[in-house]
Amino acid sequence: THWLLAWLSLELNTISILPIMMSRHHPRMTEATTKYFIVQATAAASILFASTINAWQTGQWSITNTTPTMATALITVAIMMKLGLAPVHLWYPEVMQGVPMYTAMLISTWQKLAPLALLYMTHSALSPTLILTFSLLSTLLGGWTGLNQTQTRKIMAFSSIAHMGWLTAALTTNQSLATLTMITYIITTVTMFTLMTTTTTKTTHDAGTAWTMSPALSTTMMLTLMSLGGLPPLTGFMSKWLIVKDLSTTNLLLVSLAMLLASLPSLFFYTRLAYLTMLTTPPTTTNMKLSWRFTNQTMPYTTATMTAACLLTPLTAALYNSTW
Repeated sequence: THWLLAWLSLELNTISILPIMMSRHHPRMTEATTKYFIVQATAAASILFASTINAWQTGQWSITNTTPTMATALITVAIMMKLGLAPVHLWYPEVMQGVPMYTAMLISTWQKLAPLALLYMTHSALSPTLILTFSLLSTLLGGWTGLNQTQTRKIMAFSSIAHMGWLTAALTTNQSLATLTMITYIITTVTMFTLMTTTTTKTTHDAGTAWTMSPALSTTMMLTLMSLGGLPPLTGFMSKWLIVKDLSTTNLLLVSLAMLLASLPSLFFYTRLAYLTMLTTPPTTTNMKLSWRFTNQTMPYTTATMTAACLLTPLTAALYNSTW
C-alpha cells in the first residue's frame, strides 16, 4: 500500500518483458520495444511525480489515503496510458504489430494486470467522471479505428482498447463486475491469439486459407470472434450485459447507450474477419492464394480456453457471485 513500492512494481513489470520483446534481433522488434519502454517509463514517472505531490499535501505515502486533488487526475491519466486507453493509446497498436503473436498476447493480457491492480486500489479516490470519459472514448475509438485494419495483431490491439473501455466503466459502478470482465477478456484474448498463432493468421488475407489447415480451429476462431463482439449466447455477452445493467441502474443511461452503439463497429470488424474465416471456404471460390499446409502444434491449454471463451454464459449468476 506504499506508493514507492507500487512504482517499483510497475517498473519491474515493464523491465521484465523487454528481453522477451527483444528476443529476436529485428528492426521492427527493436522499434516496438523502444516505444513500449518510453511510454511505460513516462507513465511510471508521472505516477511517481503524482504520488510525491500527494505525499507533500497529505504527509503520507499510503495508496489508500490518496486525496482527490490534481495528483489523482495525473495518476488516472498515467494508469490509462499504461493500459493503452484512448486518447493515450497511439503507442499500443504499433507495439503490438512489431512483436510476435505470443509476445503480443502477453502485452495485451499479463502486462495489464499490474496497472489494473493499482487502478483497483485507487479507484475510490479517482474521479468517476474522468474514468467514464476515458472508457467512453476508448470504446468509440477502439471500434472506429479498427475498421480499416487488415493486420490481425492491430485488430486485436483496437479490440483490447475497446474492452479496456468496458472494464474501466465497470470499475466505476461495481468492482467485482470489473474483475469478471477482466477474466472474460483475458480468456477470450488468449484463445484468439492461440488460434491465430496455430493457423498462422497474421492478416485478414491469411484468414481465408485457415480452413484448409484445420476446419475445427477455424470454426472455433469464428465463435471466439463473435464472443469478443459480445453476441448473446457466448461468453463475451455476459460482461457487457451486466455492465449495461449496472450503468442503467445508476442513472447512466446515456453512457450505456453510447457504449452499446460504440461497440457496433467492433462487432462489424469481428464479423468481417469471421466471414473471411468461415464463409470463403472450399468448395466455394476464393481470391486468396492457398498457403502450404504446415502441421502446427496446438497448445495443450487450447481446448480449455476455447470452451471458456464460448460457453460460460449459463454460469453468469455463479461467476458474478463468486467474484464478490
